[in-house]
Amino acid sequence: MRSDFLNTVNEFSKGTEPYAMAMIVRRVVPSSGKPGDKAIITKKGEIHGWIGGGCTKGIVLKEAMAALEDRKPRLVSITPSPDVQEVPGVTYYKMTCQSGGEIDVYIEPMIPTTHLVIFGRSHIARALSTIAKSTGYEVTVIANGADEDMFPKADQIVALSEYKAQTANNLVVVVCTQGDDDALSLEKAMELNAGYLAFVSSQKKANSIFMGLKRTGTSIDKLSAIKTPAGLDINAKTPEEVAISILAQIIQEKRSDQASETFGLEMDTVDESAFELDYYINPVCKIPVQRSSAKYVLEHKGEKVYFCCDGCKESFEKEPETYIS
Repeated sequence: MRSDFLNTVNEFSKGTEPYAMAMIVRRVVPSSGKPGDKAIITKKGEIHGWIGGGCTKGIVLKEAMAALEDRKPRLVSITPSPDVQEVPGVTYYKMTCQSGGEIDVYIEPMIPTTHLVIFGRSHIARALSTIAKSTGYEVTVIANGADEDMFPKADQIVALSEYKAQTANNLVVVVCTQGDDDALSLEKAMELNAGYLAFVSSQKKANSIFMGLKRTGTSIDKLSAIKTPAGLDINAKTPEEVAISILAQIIQEKRSDQASETFGLEMDTVDESAFELDYYINPVCKIPVQRSSAKYVLEHKGEKVYFCCDGCKESFEKEPETYIS
């Protein structure tokens, strides 16, 4: 069982989609989850592993979605006690299940490694590859004539003539061709639809190349999205300094308020449309419930209503109009 979960973790860690990892860190009987129990939650609401059922499952699902949205970890405490002394930094939920028990769950968003695609084999391209790799980026170099001696740290080196664009989440692209296949490299780079695309060039040279691309059919919107000159203005002179300025700009972009959308990591707010059709929002506690496995179901005015636990079901039965308008 443990090895199966570790294989699942390994599989997700190699992917390009963000996911959340949840682990039970404290338990008071008789809750079903135990310390050390873990689960992976995808942005579609799929759960791989075990972190308990009923209220716990729905609450973890909801908080995992929130963690993926704001990209911040959280500690969640689920307890039936109405007078618990709250601790700053902990999110509290009142357990409505009549089975009782308490549970604390740590939830961490797992964002895939940023994939940097570098077009060109210039000195700046080589410095960028080395520095980016040392800071944890996955690096692909696209250039005719590039080899491992030039880019010893790169994960992948592909000839420009053989490269076929493949879009992916968390992708950033820098064109460092500096006179070697500039226009063709920019065309290939724009096909990637990356969250960040920069061109290492003077503004004058870039405008000239952009005009040529515009005449061959490239839209103004695509050209205007290219950042040039590349990098933050830090008075960089050497290839290494220019590479640092480019990475600083990438970091600044990723940390901005719009980063989730720009880098393809967006998550909808927690509602039914955020998950697969199998999920339903419990009208009492607003916690997602899986229709296919729900144990507590009522029919109200010709429609089925699903609950995470017996406590929510009983509350609804007493005052249904309070929960459904």
